[in-house]
Amino acid sequence: MATDKKRIVSPDSVEGEDEEKNIRPRTFKELIGREKEIESLSILINAASQRGDSVDHILFHGPPGLGKTSLAHVVANEMNAAIRVTSGPAIERAGDLASILSNLNEGDILFIDEIHRMNKVVEEVLYPAMEDFALDIVIGKGPSAKTLRIDLPHFTIIGATTRVGLLGAPLRDRFGAIYRLDYYTPKDLEEIIKRSAHIFSAPVEDQAAKEIALRSRGTARIANRLLKRVRDYAQVKGDGNISLKSAKEALDMYEVDKMGLDELDRKILHAIIDKYNGGPVGLSTIAASVSEEIDTIVEVYEPYLLKIGFLQRTPRGRVATKHAYEHLGIEYIVKEMPHPLFTDTEDEKV
Repeated sequence: MATDKKRIVSPDSVEGEDEEKNIRPRTFKELIGREKEIESLSILINAASQRGDSVDHILFHGPPGLGKTSLAHVVANEMNAAIRVTSGPAIERAGDLASILSNLNEGDILFIDEIHRMNKVVEEVLYPAMEDFALDIVIGKGPSAKTLRIDLPHFTIIGATTRVGLLGAPLRDRFGAIYRLDYYTPKDLEEIIKRSAHIFSAPVEDQAAKEIALRSRGTARIANRLLKRVRDYAQVKGDGNISLKSAKEALDMYEVDKMGLDELDRKILHAIIDKYNGGPVGLSTIAASVSEEIDTIVEVYEPYLLKIGFLQRTPRGRVATKHAYEHLGIEYIVKEMPHPLFTDTEDEKV
């Protein structure tokens, strides 16, 4: 079975994808949607600027593909600050972090993506750096060991995570401003698609932009990826203009339906409905039926199916809803839910 990275509707980034033709917004004015976040961040930045102080440390969390990295770069541009980009897994040792922090200048931004995956030993070095703008370095070993404190310039850390629950409380509490980014509305996605189409020099009709937006699963990264595939189709099969007809034909060819489901999403729903009478059925059973890992089902496929109401979690397992039946064109028969005498052990984990 194809991995998630090969899915056209995967919210995860492919290297270099978001940087194509400077598709990222650079200022708050170019940022579409996120009005509440923009207002709050503007106040945060302006207040710090008036005090001549550094901006509080900022944490962005939410599902992948919703613009956490883009928002970090916008904040840096609005602050006229240099930004240093790294990720939690890339900082393997405390010395790596100390090297990065000691090379920052006054007012710089350090952006740490996937901050929840940072090593706990490294994380502890970050505490005094965030709170006191200082590094505590231990010199020597044993009874003769000494602690040397090095002062750091005032800087701002912007963290991004898709799993805020995995972030330790001591680290999370050191962020002065925490923002949860939610899925985009179809209207916002339409505007994002039109902006990107302009950058790509690919004329797009309003109805075509709307059609792509509806199939983008509320995610800007997926919207831009679908736009590029539709652009390619219109270029090869048509005159280069993205019409409603060419958009539908291209998306149908890639098997992305009107709700943004692809073949793998539908396979999971069919397994629950056709093989197990709509559920309830345990995660381990679903995973075996579609030849996937349990973690992949939970982290990759299930969140969107839950979000749009096609799947329900119950004490005994997953259940396909009436909306799922209707979407797949299968007759829905009302049935009484069994009493939860037994619980699927894999469901208890999530």
